[in-house]
This record gives sequence, structure tokens and C-alpha cells, in this order.
Amino acid sequence: MERVYNFSPGPSMLPVPALEKAAKEMLSYGSSGMSVVEMSHRSKVYMEIQKNAETLLRELMSIPDNYRVLFLQGGASQQFAMVPMNLYKTGKADYMKTGQFATKAIEEAARFTDVSVVASSEDKTFSYIPEFDRSKFNPDADYMHITSNNTIFGTRFTELPDTGNVPLVSDMSSCILSEVCDVSRFGLIYAGAQKNMGPAGVCVVIVRDDLVREPMEKTPLMLQYRTHVKEESLYNTPPGFSVYMCMNVFQWLKDLGGVPAIQKINEAKAKLLYDFLDESRLFKGTAERKDRSLMNVTFVTGSKEMDEEFVKSAAAAGLVTLAGHRSVGGMRASIYNAMPVEGVEKLVKFMKEFEAARG
Repeated sequence: MERVYNFSPGPSMLPVPALEKAAKEMLSYGSSGMSVVEMSHRSKVYMEIQKNAETLLRELMSIPDNYRVLFLQGGASQQFAMVPMNLYKTGKADYMKTGQFATKAIEEAARFTDVSVVASSEDKTFSYIPEFDRSKFNPDADYMHITSNNTIFGTRFTELPDTGNVPLVSDMSSCILSEVCDVSRFGLIYAGAQKNMGPAGVCVVIVRDDLVREPMEKTPLMLQYRTHVKEESLYNTPPGFSVYMCMNVFQWLKDLGGVPAIQKINEAKAKLLYDFLDESRLFKGTAERKDRSLMNVTFVTGSKEMDEEFVKSAAAAGLVTLAGHRSVGGMRASIYNAMPVEGVEKLVKFMKEFEAARG
């Protein structure tokens, strides 16, 4: 069966070479005589897979030596609780509210610490990134939390807030590895794998050594960063196949030329689609231009019925999962690293034909 162009926000499409490698090795990984989904996480062969995945990620992101890389479960949503529990010191934290997942992170953190929302774009349905007012930041906060890319609303941080000595924490689930990132600007980065790294099941956490400390009282061992640092992400049975697939994706990205190379491709894909939206008589982008995401392009026709017709017609043409999030409607084209330029070109061509057919 011919593969479609999958514009899903996650789980998303994966690079074909990574999938082909997994298919080839499904019955036997290397000379092990067994599939990765069958092998013990304590085996030497699996430990080498996980170590290789970490080494590749460190190289791709130029992660400094004083940061730990963890492969955890529970997705990014579990980090909404783990961050405040583990970084707890004064019992205060600053958050920027820029979308639904940022809102969920705030609501969860408020169960464990005193949260201050220092900036919000909720007044305009999260269609922009709010200005940073340093005077509103708490210099005694345990951390400042941002959501680098807002999957549902199609916005992204193009510059980072200056938080001084307060650790900057970011949910990078939908933009990690999409553009060059200075890891040293952050105290902690976390990202669910199912958008730009691999299948669902694993969440990557990159945490600076000084933040791997005694957590708040009664934090379960399973939810302590120091537990997973000490056990090298093997405290319990890890999502081995998901980690293996991440390794394949990391290798694909390295072979492509690394993050600088994919950033150029991503910028070209986004420009192709945004340029059409800016000229279109029928389709309109919903995010403010200065804050547009490279990964999630949101747009509408202005008619719910027309939006639904477009999504249905596009799917019939092999352009699938273009419906916007149920909370906002419209359309959303998620063009993560694995989406080839050809997929965006085909989408734009179809949008032009759809527009022309409707006068």
C-alpha cells in the first residue's frame, strides 16, 4: 500500500530509513537472535542500544557534560508533576501560559508549589507569544517554565526569557531537534518522543547536574530524577523499543547533517506553506507572523463546513490528519522533521486546487 503524507501532531510520521531499519531488524537485532521488543533491559545488547541513543542525542544537541540525559516513561505530562517535585526549594515557580499544554503544566504544578503566571497569551486564544517583563519574574523562584512550541495553536518562542540565576525549564515535545538549541541556556529540557524523536512511550529529560537534588518530601522514588540518574534510566523496565526507534531516528538525523541541516529544511518547508497562506483568498493562518511555529502550521477558511470538506478531500488525496485540535477546529499541518519537502509541496498544490475550485 502506498504511504500517505501524515500531518498528525503526534504520534507523527517517522523517517522512512528509521522504519526500514526497524523492519529489517524486527526478528533479530544484530547477532542477538531476538527482537528488541523481546530482549531484557539488563542485557548487554540493550544497554548498548540505550547508550548509543544517548551518545547520538548528546552529539546532535551538543549537550554539555554537566547535564544528564534520561529516558523516562509517562510522557511529557508526567513531567508536569516531576519538575515541581524535583526542583522544589523555595516552593515558588514562574510559568508562561502560551497554550493548552502550558496550561496543563501550570495546573499540575500548582498541586505542589506556588505558581505565578508571569505572562499569558490567553487573551487572544494563544495566537502569539507574550512579551517578557523581567520585573514580573521572581528572582527567588525555583525555576521558570516555558513551552517552547505550542502544538495546538501553532506558535513558538523565537527568543528566550532572561531568567538570571533562575533555572529555565522547557517542554520541547513538539520542537526538539527541529532547530539549533543552546542547551546551556536551560536548567532542564523535557520532550515526549512521539513528535520528532520516535514512537510514543518514552520521554527524554535533559537535566543539569545541580538540579538533580533531594526532591520535595514524600516524592515517590519512581518520580525522582536522582533515582533515574543513579540507575542510568534502568530503575525499572524501560520502553526499550521506543528508545531503539529514537536511536534510529537520531542516526538518520546525524546522517542527514545534524540539526543545522534539518533546520534549513524545516525553515524551507514552513516558508513554502506560510507564503501560500499569506497570499491565499480562502485560507488564513491563525498565529501571529512573528511567533509562527516551524512545526505546526494552523489555518482556517472561516467556515466550519468548508474546513471539514477540505480535511475530508485532502485525506482522499493522501494528505491525512489535517484537522485542527478539537478545542479550536480549523486545520493544522504538523510538518515535523520526518515530513519531506515533497509532502508540503503536495499539500500546497492541493490547497491551491481546492481554492480554485471554489472560485
